[in-house]
Amino acid sequence: MDVPIEKIKELRSISGAGVMDCRNALASCSGDTEKALEKLREAGLAKAAKKAERATTQGLVETYIHGGRIGAMVELGCESDFVARTQEFKELAHILAMQIAAMSPTYISTEELTEGSGLEPAVVCLLAQPYIKDTTRTVKDIINETIAKVGENIRVNHFARFEIGGQAIMK
Repeated sequence: MDVPIEKIKELRSISGAGVMDCRNALASCSGDTEKALEKLREAGLAKAAKKAERATTQGLVETYIHGGRIGAMVELGCESDFVARTQEFKELAHILAMQIAAMSPTYISTEELTEGSGLEPAVVCLLAQPYIKDTTRTVKDIINETIAKVGENIRVNHFARFEIGGQAIMK
């Protein structure tokens, strides 16, 4: 199927995927942008799974202060300093700091929960929480999309949240 360049550009702007990946996804989905976007997301999950065991010795620390009353800090790791300096990685770190400030997670992932704790992972685990700007996706989905874009493993190493008159959370 011959895919119009406008459709490829549109899908690329939405997904951030490469031109050929967008073209191939659109061609295999008969030009349906929504189906192609879902196909790209699935491919991103596969790429993220392949990279999950790679060491993340580089990265950055990002902070977010909301109204001078709530502050969040996140250490986000990646494989190379080149990726740590990219706009996609910096935006992800900022998004995560805002998520931490807004949703006050206690744990990074569900693996940290003890069996039978009775805690709801979507509430207390950062990676399982619904993303604050699009509740149909989780924070883990947002990270996986960035992994697919930059081609390296990304991991939340630590985070902290402070609130005036509240309890500090450090993980």
